[in-house]
Amino acid sequence: MANKILVIEDQSKLASLIQRGLSADGYDVRIASDGELGLDMIYHNAFDLIVLDVMLPGISGIEVCQLLRKENNPVPILMLTALSATNNVVTGLDSGADDYMVKPFKFEELKARIRTLVRRANGTNGQQNPASSTIRIMDLVLDMDARIATRGGKEIALTATEYRLLEFMMKNKNKVLTRIEILEHVWDINFNMGTNVVDVYVNYLRKKVDKGFDVKLIHTMIGVGYSIKEA
Repeated sequence: MANKILVIEDQSKLASLIQRGLSADGYDVRIASDGELGLDMIYHNAFDLIVLDVMLPGISGIEVCQLLRKENNPVPILMLTALSATNNVVTGLDSGADDYMVKPFKFEELKARIRTLVRRANGTNGQQNPASSTIRIMDLVLDMDARIATRGGKEIALTATEYRLLEFMMKNKNKVLTRIEILEHVWDINFNMGTNVVDVYVNYLRKKVDKGFDVKLIHTMIGVGYSIKEA
C-alpha cells in the first residue's frame, strides 16, 4: 500500500509540483491549502507523513504542529520555511517538527528527506534488526521492534522525535552525549545551529520518563550534555 502524504501549502503551484513529483514516486499525496483544512483532513484520515509550510493563512504551520503534538499525534512532520534564520528553524523544531527544509529547495533532497522520515516511522533502516531488540535500564524498557517504551510496566506515549531521542540515549546508556551528537543522530543536523531544541526535547522526555518516579534516569552534566543511566 502506498504511503499517504498530506501537503499543507498555500502556494498552489508549489503544492501541485510536490504532489506530481511525489505521486510519480508512488506516494498517495493529498493537498490542503491552509492549516484549518489540513487539520480537518488529518482528523479524518491516517497519513504517514505531513509536509507543512510555516507561513499559512489563518492557522500557521507552527500552530498546526504544536496542536498535533499536544494531542500526542506522532505523525512525522517535515516543515517548509522561506525563513532561513536560525531562530525560525529552531521554532519549527521546538514546535515538534521532525525535519525542515528552507525554500527554495532541490526536489531530490525533499524526496530523500521524506524517504528517511517514512522509513523511521515504519521502524526500518534498511538493515536487519539485531537479535536483541530490547533495551532495559532498571524498570525502563524500550522494545525497538514494537517501538514502545514502558516504565514500571506502563506504556509511555512518545512522538516520533521523542522516541528517536530516547532510543539514541538508551543505546548509549551511561555515556554523556553532547548536544551536537544528539542533533546529528536524532535530527540529522550535522552543524551547530546554536539551537536549544535538544534541551526542549530532553525536558519532554524527563516529564514522560521520570515524572512520578523516585529514581530519576535522565541526567544533565552542566556544560557538557545529557545521559541516561541508573542512579
